[in-house]
Amino acid sequence: MFKYKLIIPSMLLLTIGVAFAQNINSSEKKEIKEVKKTYKVTKTNSEWKKLLSPEAFYILRERGTERAFSGQYHENHEKGKYYCAACSTILFDSKTKFDSGTGWPSFYQPAVAKNVEENKDFTFGMARIEVNCNTCGGHLGHVFDDGPKPTGLRYCINSDALTFKKDK
Repeated sequence: MFKYKLIIPSMLLLTIGVAFAQNINSSEKKEIKEVKKTYKVTKTNSEWKKLLSPEAFYILRERGTERAFSGQYHENHEKGKYYCAACSTILFDSKTKFDSGTGWPSFYQPAVAKNVEENKDFTFGMARIEVNCNTCGGHLGHVFDDGPKPTGLRYCINSDALTFKKDK
């Protein structure tokens, strides 16, 4: 008899909980709409794989990250412009590059603000701001609020997401 006194209320609570959860989930599904942005430059993954190195594909198309201090532009001190490795859109200028000590090329602002988009990123249990190329949607890195003046921002960018052209 004692068993049934515990089982019946437990089953009742479980039933109410399931019904409540189903009700919440159905209302959430109605409110959430998938927004898919269309970029000026679009290609299939197989087309991107033909154009990009495996490292660049991993970063730009699969939202990967290169190892700290391994990128070709981390220690680059030449004057010039940085472009998206996927679509050649201008992204950053060496005038805004600084040594952040993080192991990735860092900039305090984009060369052209509209060429970079920022999105919330909650991967790996962290709340960050992802930086993408606004022309092709390629993942570039992240932006943080611990940079130098005048913006206080640190655009922490993967070298393999960029190409560099020296100023003449």
